Amino acid sequence: MGYAAVFFDLFDTLVRFDRDRLPRIRVNGRVVHSTAGHLWDALRPHAPGVTLEQCYEALAGSWQEAERLRRVDDREVPARARFSDFFRRLALDERGLPPGLGERLIDVHRDQLARAADFPPHHRGVLERLARRCPLAVVSNFDYTPTALGILEAAGVRDAFATVVVSDTIGWRKPRPDIFHAALRAVGVEPARTLFVGDRLEIDVVGAHRAGMPAAWINPAGDPAPPGAERPEFEIRDLAEVEAIAGGGSVAPSRASQGREG
Repeated sequence: MGYAAVFFDLFDTLVRFDRDRLPRIRVNGRVVHSTAGHLWDALRPHAPGVTLEQCYEALAGSWQEAERLRRVDDREVPARARFSDFFRRLALDERGLPPGLGERLIDVHRDQLARAADFPPHHRGVLERLARRCPLAVVSNFDYTPTALGILEAAGVRDAFATVVVSDTIGWRKPRPDIFHAALRAVGVEPARTLFVGDRLEIDVVGAHRAGMPAAWINPAGDPAPPGAERPEFEIRDLAEVEAIAGGGSVAPSRASQGREG
């Protein structure tokens, strides 16, 4: 049988995030890819004592702390909270900075991240054909919804989705079932009849199963699943394979579900 709806992860599923496409800067004698240079350009008229190196270290530190907090209980740390931490690491009192500067830095950061997202051209046709068959949705772990929406709009596929649910809006990240349930409610479909497609076994497949949804693991390189990993119903190499699965066509099940370790 086919599926009543198909939901997708965003990064490394619908779009590929290529860190090498981030701006190059030189800090502490080495070249790195980071948005810190653009953030420094926006910040230094208001905080001339801050160096590029300090800006880079504060940005990296705020990300590491956000990741630590997320691992505790899968609560999202939104971009605004992360940038408050960024200011604290630079010993800057936001009350003494121009109003709206934090939001301006978030937008600068967002713009550079969006430029590093590569949308494979054939994905558009896949999504358009699927959307004519059943409702689609995006369920993404990300700290700033406008970035996700901007990426989809730039790719010309925003209208293919009935809803886009991002963790900074819900407050919970995958694999918590809460974020999946929010998307299911928004679309009005049953979990057992909704396929979730994602690239992370421990986040996408586990989270979908916790919400009662079958899952397709997109694994372009054919990497072996780690021992003990959750078994998806399907394993695919390319997004185009979702069309046959969604329509109930003849598709090989996941090698994991056929007994491969993982």
